[in-house]
Amino acid sequence: MTSNTDNTGFDIHQIIKMLPHRFPFLLVDRVLEVEKGKRIRAIKNVTINEPFFPGHFPVRPVMPGVLQLEAMAQVATLLAVVSLDRQIDDKTICYFAGIDGARFKRPVEPGDQLVFEVTLERAKASLFKFTGKAFVGDELACEAELMCTMRRIED
Repeated sequence: MTSNTDNTGFDIHQIIKMLPHRFPFLLVDRVLEVEKGKRIRAIKNVTINEPFFPGHFPVRPVMPGVLQLEAMAQVATLLAVVSLDRQIDDKTICYFAGIDGARFKRPVEPGDQLVFEVTLERAKASLFKFTGKAFVGDELACEAELMCTMRRIED
């Protein structure tokens, strides 16, 4: 994997190599830019075909806030992986360790494109703290402070 220090992004094929998530739980479609150890911008295209829309809500489909936060955490994980210059293998997982200050400012509906902007605030050993925002166009959709930890899993 390249270090991506030149701010170039990467596509879904590279994302799949870096994250253990798979459909329907892979919630990042493309990384637009990344600055190792500092920040990342990525997108999630929200389509009517998402498996949660038939039940949330049938009359007016809205992306659940918890899935917006999960997508943000996946983007944060990509930044952590790039910053460490390593891939997550089948023995390493990045767990969601905490969330503070989550706020939802507008509904996210089919046809929207979420643009995530995540900044690495602190990294100590295997614990990472991020601030993240998700936008639809120029409108803030959600924001939060996230903590993630990278752990080896035992057999």
